[in-house]
Amino acid sequence: MDNAYQRKKQPEAVRRALLDQAARLAVEEGLAAVTVQAVSDAAGVTKGGFIHHFPSKQALIDAVFEELLDTLSDDLDRRLAADPQPYGSFTRAYVESVFELGLGATGGPWAPLSISMLTDPRLRALWAEWFEARLSRHQATDGDLRLSIVRLAADGIWLADLAKMTLPDPAQLRHQLLQATQPLSSAAES
Repeated sequence: MDNAYQRKKQPEAVRRALLDQAARLAVEEGLAAVTVQAVSDAAGVTKGGFIHHFPSKQALIDAVFEELLDTLSDDLDRRLAADPQPYGSFTRAYVESVFELGLGATGGPWAPLSISMLTDPRLRALWAEWFEARLSRHQATDGDLRLSIVRLAADGIWLADLAKMTLPDPAQLRHQLLQATQPLSSAAES
């Protein structure tokens, strides 16, 4: 390793390495493996360098979780932009995202952080704040109680998959949930 005094400082690269290594450790070994020492070592950064960017392990985990929310927001926005039907568009995007990004043998690449929000009050608060803001933003198109039921069902399917419960025909579940996001006149015609 170069002498730190001669090496050009690259704070964004260091911060990015810390975030990437924390996410990798959480995915590969679980959230308990995300320690200041383990992340510092994996990123090739001193503990002092870690503390310069994140005052605590919790601050790092919050930042990784906020990146997860940003990734989810970007995914939802991409899906919303491609949806020609305003009614239920946020809920359809949410269902599609759950089935494409969340389901899988390990519950998706972000499962350790996502599941941690169930036991970590700070992560729960971040999730609730993000979700409430999204719902508020899409109230005109997705404020219907039927659509709330669809989103809750999608969350239940994600949790069941994460718990490795056998899901009856995930493709059919997805299809049924997406059908339920259509306006009643369109859903009746299908």
